[in-house]
Amino acid sequence: MSPTASPHRSYPPRRRLRSVLTAGGLALATAVAGTAAALGPQSPAAAVVLPNNFKSVGYLPSWSGDVNTIQYGKLTHINYAFALPNANGTLRPIENPGKLSALVSLAHRNNVKVSIAIGGWNNGDDSAFEALAANASSRTTFVNSVVGFVEQYNLDGVDMDWEYPDPGASAANYTALMQQLSGALRPRGKLLTAAVVSEGWYVEGIQPAVFGYVDWLNIMAYDGGSPHANYDWSINSVNGWKARGLPASKAVLGVPFYSRPGYYTYSALVGMDPANANRDCVTVGGAQQCYNGIPTVKRKTQWALANAGGMMNWELSQDRTDATSLVSAIYDTVMGGGTNPPGRTGQITGIGGKCVDVAGASTANGTPIQLWTCNGTNAQQWTIGSDGTLRALGKCADVTAGATANGAKVQLYDCNGTGAQVWQPQSNGVLRNPQSNKCLDATDNSSADGTRLQIWDCFGGANQVWRLP
Repeated sequence: MSPTASPHRSYPPRRRLRSVLTAGGLALATAVAGTAAALGPQSPAAAVVLPNNFKSVGYLPSWSGDVNTIQYGKLTHINYAFALPNANGTLRPIENPGKLSALVSLAHRNNVKVSIAIGGWNNGDDSAFEALAANASSRTTFVNSVVGFVEQYNLDGVDMDWEYPDPGASAANYTALMQQLSGALRPRGKLLTAAVVSEGWYVEGIQPAVFGYVDWLNIMAYDGGSPHANYDWSINSVNGWKARGLPASKAVLGVPFYSRPGYYTYSALVGMDPANANRDCVTVGGAQQCYNGIPTVKRKTQWALANAGGMMNWELSQDRTDATSLVSAIYDTVMGGGTNPPGRTGQITGIGGKCVDVAGASTANGTPIQLWTCNGTNAQQWTIGSDGTLRALGKCADVTAGATANGAKVQLYDCNGTGAQVWQPQSNGVLRNPQSNKCLDATDNSSADGTRLQIWDCFGGANQVWRLP
């Protein structure tokens, strides 16, 4: 394969090289190893569910980022990057296995699914993929190795990141490999996704047959366009895949959390000047650096809500965790993308047309939240917070003691940023608490005044359907 056959071979198309990620004097975060044992084993999670099953996917490199600072409640899936194959189909030992184990434990506690990303740029060397995919025996070895790895680390799936199969024989071998992986993973309830190039010659290296084998494609709509990853170029990249037959629900739009050409992280750029959060290009050291600021990320997310299946980012350690976070920008746009944007205030009505009400209009911690005849008082005025909270009388709707069991009562409590106070509206009208994976529920299917609200397994009955302001 000629490195000049496509512009995608002439530079790292995203992530991959540690020297790239340290450009601009950025230090790498210390890996979190050795914490998995303390966290203990966890069972596979049901993913956080955003409206209409919209996906928010983030990559976390083995060499950068802290698993304890990830905003799990605003993501649905995390891909740990990277595992690398050998030419015979076996997998090389993974870097920072303790970090992966810790990530899985924390993610599963927050109902976020974790996949292993296999491949990456790897200095443009995909020779191991080419060799293993070309031989039926080594393909089988690879599939068995991958299944074993997924089971060993209690993972939820695999993100294939071969960069890139060439059109022709290489593409046919990739298709055969993906078919075999799909046959091994998906009957086990595991995900199979793939990261794919945004445009150009290598698009033809992914045959349309692959679309049926994957749950979705993470489209790397960055490292191209002028300026870098601009809105029109990125949308055209996704539309190009859809024109080839990729269903919209399987098209996940990737956004960069870094600049080109200097590979400054978004976090570093905003650290230089907070106003950079709302820009797409800025001059650093005499050179223009272009990236995606909050307005562009929100605009892309709004487009994806109507025309795609989700948003993906490379990568999580390059984001911020304050009010300028791009993960938050995606989440806030998704949660406000319908008729109930964050910041709206008014009544929340449920079964029998009754209102969600703070008992006695009391502001004391522990005050019951109940159903009551709508009366327009402040005890029934709820504000939808951009952080997923429901706020009334200056406090938050809270699951008592952070419990996750059926029947745990909902109360009013000081807003504290815990998972017990997050409520995610779903497309069927329920309000899901991701910490418990349960829904806001009127006890005993009652609409009587004074009926306590609780959490219960989500089933979408009349006593779990809520109409927000």
